Amino acid sequence: MGRFIYDTLGNSVEIDDRTLAHLRIVIMNKLRRSEPFMFDIDLPRGGERRSYWIHPSVPLQFHFSGSRQPRINRHWVEELMQVASGPAGLSIVPEPVDDGAPELG
Repeated sequence: MGRFIYDTLGNSVEIDDRTLAHLRIVIMNKLRRSEPFMFDIDLPRGGERRSYWIHPSVPLQFHFSGSRQPRINRHWVEELMQVASGPAGLSIVPEPVDDGAPELG
């Protein structure tokens, strides 16, 4: 289980390493394009939800607990990018089945 860490105050949320690796690619690409956006995540306890404003001026960290880089599903990255570019911003959608297309990583 990894952690997405937002700002210097240490606000963080646990996210499994595989999902976190995919989110990292999406967030990195959006910020590289100077496209700030909202990131909403459901928390495991009691139906809580957090929203983060993702902007280049806010420090972010991606802390992975595993020592191996997860294989990246290109289709999932593309879906997450589409969601992040929509009016509601980024949220975690289920990973689509890999149809045999080459994976990244």
